[in-house]
Amino acid sequence: MGKIIAVANQKGGVGKSTTVVNLAAYLGSRGKKVLCIDSDPQGNSTTGFGIKKKSVKSSTYDVLVGKNRISEAAIETEFENVSVVPATEDLAGAEIELVSMDNRVNRMKMQVLTVRNDYDYIFIDCPPALGTITINALVASDSIIVPMLAEFYALEGLSQLVNTVKIVKSNYNPALEIKGILFTMFDARLKVANDVVAEVEKYFPGKVFETKIPRNVRISEAPSHGMPVMYYDKSSKGAESYELLGHELLGEPLELPKKKRRGIFSFKKKK
Repeated sequence: MGKIIAVANQKGGVGKSTTVVNLAAYLGSRGKKVLCIDSDPQGNSTTGFGIKKKSVKSSTYDVLVGKNRISEAAIETEFENVSVVPATEDLAGAEIELVSMDNRVNRMKMQVLTVRNDYDYIFIDCPPALGTITINALVASDSIIVPMLAEFYALEGLSQLVNTVKIVKSNYNPALEIKGILFTMFDARLKVANDVVAEVEKYFPGKVFETKIPRNVRISEAPSHGMPVMYYDKSSKGAESYELLGHELLGEPLELPKKKRRGIFSFKKKK
């Protein structure tokens, strides 16, 4: 069965969509079949894979309200082994519509289970809120990756998210666990950044990814070109960092090739 991983944090701008896009692209390049479900009305994962929202005929909104099956909404991207269930602005209204629907917190789960055996990994990109859509994603998932900034205000948001995870575990999904906390836009030169990492590691031992995603211009530029960073600039530090994260997720040694530590990717767009 495929592993279902929600990427969530109620704070915006912490790199949720960036993590989904780039981690999915790397795993796809390793031969893993990956599905990304964009459940954020902003649709950043959708555009991050070069999908034009105006061309979308079926979206995550249609899946959640029961208009389409998830298999009907999934779009094959031009990047190896990666498909996306896109998001459009319609999804913003789903929070209100779901309130009056039956099984309102299980609707994502019921859909995802129908395609679980078709993929090695299913990533759910959550909106920056702890509303009904995010709860749907947590109920449907095996685990959660929490991207966060190494700032003290981020600790408050992490505490709120952990409380939500506890509630979901108690009431809907007892198997849900935190896969890892991922520091993004990280600058190891800053004392405050290292202090925050130490604080999180203290309270969540064994749950912090060793890989830290640095601030990197190429990571920021890649979405405007509709491609993951390793396709946009395979020699960038951003590409290297997401390869290391992929290694860590797969349980592999956190090493890059010794002879050629830069320019390690040989990705080509799917024809």
